[in-house]
Amino acid sequence: MIQYPIGIQDFQKIIANNMVYVDKTDLVYQLVSNFGVYFLSRPRRFGKSLLVSTIKYYFQGRSDLFKGLKIDKLEHNWDQYPVFEIDFNGKDYTEADALSDTLELSLTNWESGYGRNAAAKTLGDRFAYVLHQAHVKRGKQCVVLIDEYDKPLLDVMDTGLKTTVDGNEMTIEERNRNILKGFYSVFKLADADLRFVFLTGVTKFAQVSVFSGFNNARDISMNPDYDAICGITEDELGTVFHSSIESLAKSNDMSYDETKQLLKETYDGYHFSKAMTDIYNPFSLLNCFADKDVNEYWFATATPTYLVRLLAHRHGDMQDIVKGEYRDDEFVNYRVTVEAPVPMIYQSGYLTIKGYDRRKKRYRLDFPNKEVSSGFLTMEAASYFKNDDNRMSSWVDDASIALEDGKIDEFHDMLYDFIASIPYSTRFDNSSDSHEKQFQYTVFLILRLISSQESLVLHEKENSQSRADCILETPNFVYIFEFKLDHPADEALHQIEANGYAEPYTHDSRKVYRIGCTFSSETGRVSDWKVEPEG
Repeated sequence: MIQYPIGIQDFQKIIANNMVYVDKTDLVYQLVSNFGVYFLSRPRRFGKSLLVSTIKYYFQGRSDLFKGLKIDKLEHNWDQYPVFEIDFNGKDYTEADALSDTLELSLTNWESGYGRNAAAKTLGDRFAYVLHQAHVKRGKQCVVLIDEYDKPLLDVMDTGLKTTVDGNEMTIEERNRNILKGFYSVFKLADADLRFVFLTGVTKFAQVSVFSGFNNARDISMNPDYDAICGITEDELGTVFHSSIESLAKSNDMSYDETKQLLKETYDGYHFSKAMTDIYNPFSLLNCFADKDVNEYWFATATPTYLVRLLAHRHGDMQDIVKGEYRDDEFVNYRVTVEAPVPMIYQSGYLTIKGYDRRKKRYRLDFPNKEVSSGFLTMEAASYFKNDDNRMSSWVDDASIALEDGKIDEFHDMLYDFIASIPYSTRFDNSSDSHEKQFQYTVFLILRLISSQESLVLHEKENSQSRADCILETPNFVYIFEFKLDHPADEALHQIEANGYAEPYTHDSRKVYRIGCTFSSETGRVSDWKVEPEG
């Protein structure tokens, strides 16, 4: 029976218990062969902690754990280095002393083995002394591994939580930032004693003084050489998980190829560099194979609270974001602010690179796959429409089923009732520009939500004249939508006919519906609706 290491982040435990392991040790060897300070950003539950654990055992010289893996043919010395590991997971850093207590505990443990310099007062100075002593006693430079280095900042970002230090009031966010800056300054102080330093996290807080404690860190987050160091590639899926796909296909009465395509649509689509290497979400895949069911595993683990807080301030919308083009410094090297949420959304894994224009040196971002688009848009729509996530999901499911079954009148009633329930006055002013933006974003959200369902596909089909607002395809029906604001639905139908949106379906066996839908800026409701042919 295949054992999937769900939630297990210790490399030794995975190997000792003969669990499924996707061999990344060639990339590990490529990375650890370098000297210096390195940083890797990846979304949560993407294998960062397992990577750190693998690197730890490598530097501890545990060659027994790597027998038969790719690195076994590359490494011949297996030297043992003093390794210092800090894992910021598992603590709530909204508590004022949580960060200082965590670092104090680690330092105390290290000092029990290597001694303490009574003259060293700061955390950074104390750590620098430990590293020097370890270097002298062991005869090897030190390795420092820090997992989720940014959690003490993300937990308190934009919370406004305050504490008092030496009689001065400050935010816990500011205090944690200062503590980390002082602690990380050791990478300058102890440079001669360091062999390799590796930090992981979701975000890179550039220009925020934390990294200014060591300005020599090399960020490999968008380096094509390390695209696949976390996550699962297409080749790895087809080889390591071939039997898992077969088992999943059998359980769901699908063919192997159908199952693999469903996995690709649901969990693939992450890209971390210009190389555009396809990466699957490892957490979702492992859960899917273990349960023999395709669900939204990664998104269901809860949206990070820091992202929820950040998005609450946003005045733009996802339509603007996914249609935009970005320089790399716009979503990688940045200062985290509520006015610029794109970097956080990208590095948190809710958006990914979907294209790169080499002439313009611009990236295009979008949702990586159905799991993320469905979950994120449901969350976004629940907030925008002042609904709860469960009700939003139920409406999307019911609307999708109505369209799958060709019940166009039922879908109209559902759309009318849903739009009528939206408290528009809480979101927009009464200007014409505001009404237009409200209309556009309402349509965008509804169509993206519905089209994220398995059997419905949103096509932005262009012809020589124009592009349809939306075409939704199901196994038995095709729906061509044209939306208008304060204009008759007949005008929308005429546009569909004049621009030939239905022509590609002339010989299609499915029934084709042409739908004109009008929204009223005065009432905020569906005011006109025409269907050809009538349902």
